[in-house]
Amino acid sequence: MAVPKSKITKSRRGMRRSHDAIENDAYVENKDTGELHRPHHIDLKTGMYNGKQILKIKTKN
Repeated sequence: MAVPKSKITKSRRGMRRSHDAIENDAYVENKDTGELHRPHHIDLKTGMYNGKQILKIKTKN
């Protein structure tokens, strides 16, 4: 059975757990449409990314 050779300090334990905090997803508002989307992701409602049309959007008719 593995046994630690020495005590893990509160500082080192805290550093290991620093990535465990839960954060909310970041969203930014599209300048043209006002829709919210993740930064550095394609806006799925308009198909735009970085000012360029990436996806063709199907319209419901």
